Amino acid sequence: MIVLLFLIPVSLVIALAFLASFVWAVRTGQFEDTETPALRMLPHDGVVPSADGPKTNTLSVIQKL
Repeated sequence: MIVLLFLIPVSLVIALAFLASFVWAVRTGQFEDTETPALRMLPHDGVVPSADGPKTNTLSVIQKL
């Protein structure tokens, strides 16, 4: 039973740490844009990279959005 006096406060501290990190993530805007990362992998303007063709800069294609 003595171990409960140790485990309950430790679990509360861990739970508060997770809650604080979640609140920090929400306040800093970590969950603002949920669609763009999924769209980054899609080709834009019909540009499909080929093995023999010139390499296109994916970042410049994404910035055109």
